[in-house]
Amino acid sequence: MNKTEPRTLSGFMELLPEDQILFNQIKNTIEEIYKLYGFLPLDTPIIELSEVLLAKAGGETEKQIYRFQKGDTDLSLRFDLTVPLAKYVAKNYGNLSFPFRRYQIGKVYRGERTQKGRYREFYQCDIDIIGDEKLDLLNDAELPSIIYSIFSKLDFGEFTICINNRKILTGLFEELELEQKSQEVLRIIDKIAKIGKDTAIKELEKIQIGKEKINKIIEFVEIQGTTDQKLQKLQEMIDIESQSYFKVDNEIFKTGVEELKQVIENIRILGIPDKNFKIDLSIVRGLDYYTGTVYETFLNEHKELGSICSGGRYENLAENYTDKKLPGVGISIGFTRLFYQLKESNLLKIKEKSISKIIIIPMVKDNTKAIKLASDLRNLGVPTQIFLEDKKLKAKLKYADKLNIPYMILIGEDEIKNNFVKVKNMQTGEEIQVELNAKTICENIKF
Repeated sequence: MNKTEPRTLSGFMELLPEDQILFNQIKNTIEEIYKLYGFLPLDTPIIELSEVLLAKAGGETEKQIYRFQKGDTDLSLRFDLTVPLAKYVAKNYGNLSFPFRRYQIGKVYRGERTQKGRYREFYQCDIDIIGDEKLDLLNDAELPSIIYSIFSKLDFGEFTICINNRKILTGLFEELELEQKSQEVLRIIDKIAKIGKDTAIKELEKIQIGKEKINKIIEFVEIQGTTDQKLQKLQEMIDIESQSYFKVDNEIFKTGVEELKQVIENIRILGIPDKNFKIDLSIVRGLDYYTGTVYETFLNEHKELGSICSGGRYENLAENYTDKKLPGVGISIGFTRLFYQLKESNLLKIKEKSISKIIIIPMVKDNTKAIKLASDLRNLGVPTQIFLEDKKLKAKLKYADKLNIPYMILIGEDEIKNNFVKVKNMQTGEEIQVELNAKTICENIKF
């Protein structure tokens, strides 16, 4: 009989158990912090009607979508968690309380060209706050607080949350009379950190931006200084009486500066240290989706990883499904890609290689006592495994050692007769003798 080669599709992640344990622990930490801030869980279908899912899709996005027919029905796999959220809010508008705070952690699918660290199936960890007609700017400051909580808890190293406001750039382009080319200019600015200033200048020249305007754009996005110094420079650009040579008399620009100042002020009130955030005027985040505050988060010592968490403010989440105005602000962590990158950079520390805390190894044919002890330990909330295979003691001990379970209990005739067991710490080799009782065992060992 011919055997089929066991293989996994390119672009789909599979992990060994110890890596999957770590993956789940990090994902659970993110979820717990989302819940800590009062976000409600949501789980939308992986498969949607194509006409619903693709209401706004186009260009490269539509090319990457997994789309198929089932009978007469045109179906697609979700490519992010934002479009399903938009559909959900529009559909359930009358049953939701606004502002609606939701988190969703789930797999999404994109049929893009696979390359190292990029997947066709991957987890996203999203939160969004959706308002009804309006949404207070305080929400824009709360999201960096959540980012700070997550990455402080995960301890991947020092990190910085970069913040900007899209209105500032929009107003600047209007002032420079570049409205018609704003999307192209934004696209170039968005990748300036990757391609460098010289290449960015060449690309701006290719789209026929004049030298004087290019100099102003580059000088603007490269404004240096502390957070307060950058705010001061932005303020001077709109103050009539200031001595700034670069004046911007544009209402959208002024609104963006004022919003940025408010967000920074409230970020500080929320207790985020200044070392963990900064204003970065080159941050764009999306071309036509984000309309106000935008965020990108970087590990200070590993900028090559790119943004590990990003998001921002948008004007109308569900405009393709309803006439109701539903502004929002949200962030997303591309978790599968992030996990891969952290692992490749040796930034992940495997602390637990096993789910079980105790393994019980019976050394008699009658497993009654061992099974009873395992059940009692589980009832006390201790993950416990019992070895039930009929093998020699050496094989049993080898199995226990290989699984990296912290503690091992052997139950033989003497243990049953004298009602005691020896609990062995599998890391230190230390043994303690305690009563054959689940509660006593738990009182005498540390997990």
